Amino acid sequence: MPHSRLIPLAILCLAIPAFAAVNKIDNGIAATAPTASAEMDKDLLEVTIPQLEQLYASHKYTVTQVVQWYFARIRRYNGIYMAVQNLDEAGALATAAQEDAAAASGNTQRGPMWGVPIVTKANTSIRGLITTDGWEGYKIPGHELVAPKDATIVVRLKAAGAIILGQTNMPDFAASDTNRSTAFGRTGNAYDVRFSPGGSSGGTVTAVTSNYALLGNGTDTGNSIRMPSATSAVIGVLPTRGLISIAGIAPLDWLLDNTGPIARDVTDAAIALSVMAGEDPLDQRTVGSAAKAQPGPYTQYLKLDALKGKRFGVPAFIMQGAGIPFQGIHAAVSDKTTAAQQTSSREPLQPSTRTAFLKAIEGLRAAGATIVFDDAILPDSFAQTVSRVGTLPYVREGTENFLKTFGPSQYHSSAEYEKAVGSALPATIIGGWTGTGRRGDALISQRKIETDPNAEANYFGPRRKAVEIYNATLDRLHLDGYVYPATQMPPPDETMPQNGEISGGPHSDTGWVNMIGVPAVVVVGGFYPDGLPFGLEISARQWKDGDLLGYAYAYEQATHHRHPPLLVESGLLPIAR
Repeated sequence: MPHSRLIPLAILCLAIPAFAAVNKIDNGIAATAPTASAEMDKDLLEVTIPQLEQLYASHKYTVTQVVQWYFARIRRYNGIYMAVQNLDEAGALATAAQEDAAAASGNTQRGPMWGVPIVTKANTSIRGLITTDGWEGYKIPGHELVAPKDATIVVRLKAAGAIILGQTNMPDFAASDTNRSTAFGRTGNAYDVRFSPGGSSGGTVTAVTSNYALLGNGTDTGNSIRMPSATSAVIGVLPTRGLISIAGIAPLDWLLDNTGPIARDVTDAAIALSVMAGEDPLDQRTVGSAAKAQPGPYTQYLKLDALKGKRFGVPAFIMQGAGIPFQGIHAAVSDKTTAAQQTSSREPLQPSTRTAFLKAIEGLRAAGATIVFDDAILPDSFAQTVSRVGTLPYVREGTENFLKTFGPSQYHSSAEYEKAVGSALPATIIGGWTGTGRRGDALISQRKIETDPNAEANYFGPRRKAVEIYNATLDRLHLDGYVYPATQMPPPDETMPQNGEISGGPHSDTGWVNMIGVPAVVVVGGFYPDGLPFGLEISARQWKDGDLLGYAYAYEQATHHRHPPLLVESGLLPIAR
């Protein structure tokens, strides 16, 4: 996805002093966490939800002690990796104390995520906190976007007993394939801070893989859960669009946006997905989903033999690097211009990634699956069809709906924001002049999709056709899903120019999944020779999210690729004193 503002390369080469970063995320709250013991480190590093439940059940630790352990870890490493933008220490410790008091009183009624410390992405509304959306414009003193209420998924996570530690860094409006923001700075890859963790959920993946939290949420408009998960050896789940409400999440493009869990193993991701899923009148796409979706809890689909006898096709267009422009191309654009834009959007599959992919799928075969390579499996013509799913004319509608319900007291529309602040919201989230060159720098008029007479040609028709091709290919070749690299390249070194400029990647060819609304999951597929992770992506039919997690679980258990990163406490240059 395009990024509206790049930070100079010189800045990327500097480590931010640890004490400065602590002040930035503390919001003036004094540190209360004691030095963690070696025993706590052993018990809590890489801990899973079931394991944490056992620790609580045996009364080895209180929720407060566990939360303090995570805060201490964030303080120790966040000055280098810059994954957490803001801590809610007061809120987290208050919730932990309430849960500890309930446990002490003998109350055994606990939700499925009771006492589980998590992080949320900075575009996800938490009542009383600033929803920065990664952008400095939502942090202007006196005009902050303070959330008046929780996003729907936050309501559900809290009800399940989760403890929200804080908000993770993200690029402005989630509009980037790497993780640089004007609100907080650059997030580094936990496996090597010089390298990109991907975007736009790079803050969450770095936090989760670094054990800053047990899990977190990401958002995904064109790859933003899956691609960063691939860079950081974590599980990233993009559910069927409509399974989870996106109400209360600041949109990039509401017709493509989605949210899902990011975790270190499939079981934890399945538990979180079960909590987050459900119908919500604030998100019309979720209405009626219960009748279409496989029922939860999603842990019931996690079986060791889930891959036995299954067949997966490899999409030809991904292996060939066919281009699908982000947000598609609406009907008014000529075929000639469309072809040029598709060409400019091509992302060739790099040889090292091809090699990693071919090695990773051996784990699927070993677990009993058949992998089918055929040029007829989602060829370039499929990419061309998907490219015509054009959403740019409807971007403003999503932002207006978000601000109407989740904006601060000062502004509940883009017009009110401009009046209050004195400058307009960027075109990235309210549409208008593209300024990208990909669409001829055209002025795209904004309209509501519900009343636009061109909505069928722009969006609904091409999307329906693409889904039909997707399903027909599964039927014709008796496939259970598709498998492919989650990125087209390894994570780039952001201290070095890539092709003569600062990297905006890594990039992927997976935005088509958002455009047709099917589910996908990224699993740890192994590691490149330099030690950076490779992610394997699997997609399936709409509403088959349980089956998909079953495939991911069977692969995880057959391969056990994940190992945690070895974090450092100093940056690329000596810390200034």
